[in-house]
Amino acid sequence: MPLGRAWSVALVGLDGRLVEVEADLGGGLPGVKMIGLPDAGLREAKDRVRSAIRNSGQHWPEDKLTLGLFPANLPKLGSGYDLAIAVAILASAGKVPATRLLGTVLLGELALDGRVREVRGVLPGLLAAREEGIKRAIVPSQTLFEAALVDGLEVYGAARLRDVVAWLEGENALARPEPPTETEPPKGLDLADVVGQPEARWALEVAAAGAHHLLLTGPPGVGKTMLAKRLPGLLPMLSPEESLEVTAVHSINGKLTAKAPLIKVPPFVAPHYSVSEAALIGGGAGIATPGLISRAHRGVLFLDEAAEFGSQRLDSLRTVLEEGEVSIARARGSVCYPARFQLVMATNPCPCAPPRETDCTCSPTERRRYLSRLSGPLLDRVDLRVRLRPMTAMGRHESGEPEPTEVVRKRVLAARDHAAARWSEHGWKTNAEVPGPALHREFALPPTTTALLNRSLERGTVTARGVDRCLRIAWTLADLADVDEPQADHVAAALEFRDRRAA
Repeated sequence: MPLGRAWSVALVGLDGRLVEVEADLGGGLPGVKMIGLPDAGLREAKDRVRSAIRNSGQHWPEDKLTLGLFPANLPKLGSGYDLAIAVAILASAGKVPATRLLGTVLLGELALDGRVREVRGVLPGLLAAREEGIKRAIVPSQTLFEAALVDGLEVYGAARLRDVVAWLEGENALARPEPPTETEPPKGLDLADVVGQPEARWALEVAAAGAHHLLLTGPPGVGKTMLAKRLPGLLPMLSPEESLEVTAVHSINGKLTAKAPLIKVPPFVAPHYSVSEAALIGGGAGIATPGLISRAHRGVLFLDEAAEFGSQRLDSLRTVLEEGEVSIARARGSVCYPARFQLVMATNPCPCAPPRETDCTCSPTERRRYLSRLSGPLLDRVDLRVRLRPMTAMGRHESGEPEPTEVVRKRVLAARDHAAARWSEHGWKTNAEVPGPALHREFALPPTTTALLNRSLERGTVTARGVDRCLRIAWTLADLADVDEPQADHVAAALEFRDRRAA
């Protein structure tokens, strides 16, 4: 009998590879053998597919059946190949025509009664298939909203295996995605709710304008968490390319919903301090899955009670903050996930953390030991460090009503537009992305402007990395002030942010 062929997609991280599924009948005693590095879940596919085919009104072949998944050296994980395997078997047995299979990928897990179940990673899988020249895709009907996000691909949704068989025979039409509906982004928290703390509010605005990392230190109840939760409301909406990046990560985690399939608002991720390192960074058996830092890609990662996370989990972020991505190696392969987020940390100044510092019962040694959990190398990568003071009155701020989010956001967006126009020739969008060599060569500031920064470097109060981050902050302050180039005052203000102590 001829070979039956169908195509599916294998995901290694966010990268997809086209997989050719072949079914060969005959040549020995009845039985099923699968080759091509299947994992345990995929090896069980032969039992799922057998029941699904029989319960869909089709005949299971009684000959020897060999299933091959190629490329053979690529690990195949999960149950998303079930639909392609079933169709390849039926094509090999001559039960369905193969004319429509060419140029079509099939994704979906099969239930024993023939239902097509949803799988994770449909969006990145179809994006990879499109790059390989695929023109059509059949996905579970539950994920049709997700597949519709891929332009240039003819997408169909299937609820049962028998529907796919009928479509291959030209007897019916599969479901097509409905036109996407534009939904209003959820209304964020308002910065006007934060009473007082003008210095921290200004630092939050600077962080939003330049995509800088931020550390908030202060006693309980002064507004650290309130400020951090209002940062996403100051950030611009994601561009179409950024939306697809973020949505692809959430697709692998199975977090997409039909109400808002395309993520357009910068995500906000706030893990509890008991989170494991694998959950934070990414991990798991086989091919590593994305962690919380990848779910925060193009958004905000907020670590409340940062000192309670432990030095090992915090220091695992050091390389990620520099590279904007995380590479995870496992026995079955190495994967790379995007992780360009803004880090916001909030911590108490000491273990006892009384409302008033004068009531602290901690010794100097205990305070140092507590704050030493935030290591020097990690703090050196945090651009802005702010000390919040206890509130002394419940009234509104002396200077008037606090500015709402919309007013501050306009200034942030204007500053970001200035930065994007300045760095457009180089491909950078925010000041935080500009590498140090470019700041010292192509965009070097006059010596009179950086004199204070040079003296601080000579005295050892700031590192070479800290100098680069001071320059990035200075450019952000200049953008907020609507001037073409940072002045000495901007550099001094940036250095003051860097010189602030967490304790």
